[in-house]
Amino acid sequence: MNRDQWIAVDDYFSRQLISADPILDAALESNAAAGLPPIDVAPNQGKLLHLLARIQGARTILEIGTLGGYSTIWLARALPHDGRLITLEAEPKHAEVAKANIARAGLESVVEIRLGDALDSLSALANENCGPFDLIFIDADKKNNPAYFRWALKFSRKGSVIITDNVVRNGAVIDETSSDPNIVGVRQFTNLVANEPTVSATAIQTVGSKGYDGFVIALVTEDPR
Repeated sequence: MNRDQWIAVDDYFSRQLISADPILDAALESNAAAGLPPIDVAPNQGKLLHLLARIQGARTILEIGTLGGYSTIWLARALPHDGRLITLEAEPKHAEVAKANIARAGLESVVEIRLGDALDSLSALANENCGPFDLIFIDADKKNNPAYFRWALKFSRKGSVIITDNVVRNGAVIDETSSDPNIVGVRQFTNLVANEPTVSATAIQTVGSKGYDGFVIALVTEDPR
């Protein structure tokens, strides 16, 4: 097997299982036109996030890392009409593109974009007594994954789900000698998860249009706060 075959399989299942969606297509087109990096989740991964949020019965979602809002739309669509999603983005350009994409999707009343360094925004949310959230999606700079996970626990309750993307890094996650900040961050994060008594977690490897990667999904089994 090679990446061309992975992409073909992704395309097959996306065509079979995901309905055509002009809003989501327009979001990806807007992101590309604005020069945003092409690191959005794949359509089948976006649908997975959507389904997980629905299975969870989520009413509140925290997303760390907005980019152009593609995954935000998938997640927000899983919420009830009175649900709430807060998404954190450090780059003003990304936030502006996301704002337009979310408005086009008719989700302005559901989604709040917080602009600024994610760690600062998380501290501000804590000061505002926000949370707990039913689902937290971590998809930002990997070097800060340990800190994001610690914050995610603070914003969780028993039954919350924490999903962290891009943890396999084309297999480089197993290189314990790596000095790459992204690899170091993912390994430190994984160690935190492994030693956190209030969560039960697993990791899933993925291949497809986004290459070889994967995610960690953790269920908070008792109130960590």
